[in-house]
Amino acid sequence: MNGPKERIEFLRREIERHDKLYFNDDSPEISDASFDLLVRELEDLQAAHPEFKSSSSPTDEVAPPPGGRDLQAVVHQTPMLSLDKALTKEEISAFEERLKRFLGPSEPILYHTMPKFDGLAIELVYQDRVLVLASTRGDGRTGENITDNAKTIASIPSKLSDDAPAQRLHIRGEAYMEKDEFLRLNEEREAQGRSVFANPRNAAAGSLRQLDVNITKKRNLNFFAYHLMEPQLADSRTYHELIKSIDRWGLPTEKSTASQGGVGLEQVMSIFEKLQQDRDQLPYEVDGLVITVDELSLWERLGTTSRAPRYAVAAKFKPRATVTRIKSIEVQVGRTGALTPVAIMEPALVGGVTVTQATLHNEEELKRKDVRPGDYVKLQRAGDVIPEVVEVLFDKRPPGLAPFVFPANCPVCGAPSERRAGEVVARCPNRSCPAQIEARLIHFAHKNALDIEGLGQKLAALLLSEELVKQPSDLFKLKLSDLKTLPRFGEKSAQNLLQAIDKARTKSLWRFINALSIRHVGERSSQILAAHFGSLKALSSAAKDQLLALNDIGPEVAQSIIDFFQSPLNQSFISDLTSEQLGVAPTTESVSSSSAISGKRFVLTGTLSTMTRAEAKARIASLGGRVLSAVSKETDYVVAGEAGGSKLAKAAELKIPVIDEKAFLELLTF
Repeated sequence: MNGPKERIEFLRREIERHDKLYFNDDSPEISDASFDLLVRELEDLQAAHPEFKSSSSPTDEVAPPPGGRDLQAVVHQTPMLSLDKALTKEEISAFEERLKRFLGPSEPILYHTMPKFDGLAIELVYQDRVLVLASTRGDGRTGENITDNAKTIASIPSKLSDDAPAQRLHIRGEAYMEKDEFLRLNEEREAQGRSVFANPRNAAAGSLRQLDVNITKKRNLNFFAYHLMEPQLADSRTYHELIKSIDRWGLPTEKSTASQGGVGLEQVMSIFEKLQQDRDQLPYEVDGLVITVDELSLWERLGTTSRAPRYAVAAKFKPRATVTRIKSIEVQVGRTGALTPVAIMEPALVGGVTVTQATLHNEEELKRKDVRPGDYVKLQRAGDVIPEVVEVLFDKRPPGLAPFVFPANCPVCGAPSERRAGEVVARCPNRSCPAQIEARLIHFAHKNALDIEGLGQKLAALLLSEELVKQPSDLFKLKLSDLKTLPRFGEKSAQNLLQAIDKARTKSLWRFINALSIRHVGERSSQILAAHFGSLKALSSAAKDQLLALNDIGPEVAQSIIDFFQSPLNQSFISDLTSEQLGVAPTTESVSSSSAISGKRFVLTGTLSTMTRAEAKARIASLGGRVLSAVSKETDYVVAGEAGGSKLAKAAELKIPVIDEKAFLELLTF
């Protein structure tokens, strides 16, 4: 059985993966409640075992980096932090106890309450009352420029009223889609034969990140403002007074009975209970109540952690639930061969969305819940994201229902499944399995791999069914004449795809490693491996002790890498991929153990003029350094670009050296 160290490492990987799916891809795999439980378990384990705590733990970070493809990056002047969560009424009370311990004896604490919107956080910048910039939250520090898209939202004024300050104002709020508009949009997409959005949040996020503003305009988004980053300009003493000023300037604010200022803890509890009971009557989705200290002067005293303010908490609602019937259970095959049971259900409306299937995760979970075809189950979409089967209603189980027998063989290719000791997931070991090939092809082209724009699930399935591609390396053999024969695929589409594939030939080595679908190897591990080994050939022959010597590469990951490259099938694939015929030449940089950067930990803040942040991270990694997301005692240098944020103050507090871009460039070449 795995110990606390292994569990902590597993939870960190899972939380980082789910963070990326939520923030970058707008396609979460698990519910908010399930995610919160993972975070809570990690926090508890780290507290119990501080010897395994890491400065790069996701519990200390704001969010994963933004994954925008073509939208321009925007560095936030002040980070857009997350909120700590309270999952029960007892935890709401505990929030007040923490405040009292921090502030000491004082008058009773009063709060401001506001529904927690299920949309996309954005920042609007007004100069001389005119909207000059709009950006997404991104990773909390760097977002994406969505100014043109934001201007299509009717509730966002291009110009504030005359009584608004003329100075530069940074106003934050939530872009969202109302329930009726969400249903209309999905009905329209379904009629067109297109995929539907999972929930209003995904629809809002996808709409705001469109490159075509006309698409955004058709989506009828809305906006609520909830904060001004320069509260002194509003001459407000309390948060609720600040909200009123923002509303008076022409920016809409939430005005339901759940938005109140100057209330005590007892009233907060009452507001929370009533909103949870009445939330379906609101025209937009909410998944909790934001509870904020109302006295603005206390905010500075309370301060923030590296990821969240101490003066606010998000009290989350219990998940919505309904009852439906399981029609069948199917076992699906993923890109690494994982066999995942999926419940196919009678359509059920949960949180305004019709649900027809839900993951059952793995064989052990399936057996633990004892889900059987024909069962009536309690279904929930916590946070209105991914549906999950909560429990079987055994009192409604029809007599004679047989337990589901998990297949001993892959349901697609028939290969006997395997399950390693200590793992809960059964896998198809056949890398030639058609289901795995399709899933690997889709991942190969993903934006966090080779980033082949235009190659999604439908096109991948079509290329495989037409036998134009049998493995991912075959993409580099495609010709215009091949693609023009595909149904509904014109010459322009074919040329665009070939151009995207051609660009992928020289992508960074870490992208190629990530694209290989090696079990347990994700984006960060790929960057570490690429920086150290410098080529696929060197990595493929690496010994286990060489791998274990690297930061963040544990025994499980090391063994998985060795197993991958020892497979004859994978060796053939790598040989084909790196052959001269395909012209694939990953960009490589070898690690210099004697560089001034080797072994050093860096934090980047602000905008660099000579390179992007991604390029700076890659340069640091290539020289044996490491980039941290937040300033801590373990930081060696803070690199300050233009418009550096609060990290500079933290560096000064901890007496961490701050270097400018010129000094950073000198370090790179030392």
